[in-house]
Order: sequence, then structure tokens, then C-alpha cells
Amino acid sequence: MDEAAKAWLLAQLGPATDPADLHARYQRLHTARAVALEVLAERRARLLTDPLRLVVDGVVTMDNTANLTGIERQLAQLQDILGPDEVGPGDDGLPHLVTGYLRPARRIR
Repeated sequence: MDEAAKAWLLAQLGPATDPADLHARYQRLHTARAVALEVLAERRARLLTDPLRLVVDGVVTMDNTANLTGIERQLAQLQDILGPDEVGPGDDGLPHLVTGYLRPARRIR
């Protein structure tokens, strides 16, 4: 995993994510986007194992529904974008050359 993929993963998953864990997953999955999807799916599953909302009258209220919604939104966004180590369809990774025609400027007499 190169530094660009590592930086992208930490930006997607947060700086508290263990880089050694990310590296091991990257060796197994081979793309940064697949690593991010797997980590977010595990976080989603961990949230779903506990009750999303807990209320003890007059003592505490815990609500994790917004966290779940945020993780699901991030999973949906990652489905549509490419990671730093992926090339898009029809993209060979080479720089593109754009050409144009030169016209003489108008001359006013």
C-alpha cells in the first residue's frame, strides 16, 4: 500500500484507524476502496448488534441512529467513487492530450 492509498483510507475512516490493520486488509483485498468498504461494514454490523436507542428515564439517553445513518451514507458514497489505486473504465492511467486550432486574431484597421 502506498502513501496516497494510506492517506485516502485514513481520510475516509478517521485518523484513529490502525494503519497495521489497514495494511493487512489491503494485502488481502488489493484495493483501498475494498478496505474502506469492509471496515465500514464491520462498524455498521457492530452498531446493529447493540440497541440503537437506549433511554433510562431521568438518567441517560443514548441514540446511535444518526451514527448508523452516517455509516450507511458513507457506504453508499464509496460505491460510486474510485479509490486512489483504481482506474476508471476506459482510463489507461496515461495523461490526456487536448489539442485545439489556432486562429489569427481579428485585426482592426
